[in-house]
Amino acid sequence: MKKNRINRINSLLREVISDVIQKEVRNPHVTLFVSVTRVDTSTDLSHAKVYISMIGSDVEKDKVLHALESAAGFIAVQASKQVELRHFPELSFRLDHAAEDHFKIQKILLDIEKERLSRSHDEDNSEPS
Repeated sequence: MKKNRINRINSLLREVISDVIQKEVRNPHVTLFVSVTRVDTSTDLSHAKVYISMIGSDVEKDKVLHALESAAGFIAVQASKQVELRHFPELSFRLDHAAEDHFKIQKILLDIEKERLSRSHDEDNSEPS
């Protein structure tokens, strides 16, 4: 039962933190292309890892991550106004590489399929008629 509660809190925090980042964080490095993919809250609700995904270079991602870490206190205060918890968790931000990994895997699978089709086509053309 406690796991269900944590899952509900994680889901709620993901929505609220995402809303705060989009509407209230005024940092030029934090763009509209930043999305909160998931939140992992500790069982005692004292800490929450906020995973973000975004489009951009590694340098841009580092700048956004640093900007969000700097604004973590502000984000927590604004989010706590929308969520009733006895103690709001301390936020830390992490990059979520799942989307990038998915695209890399998709590209590899596509390359494999192209190679397979190319070999099949080459074998068909090399057979004597």
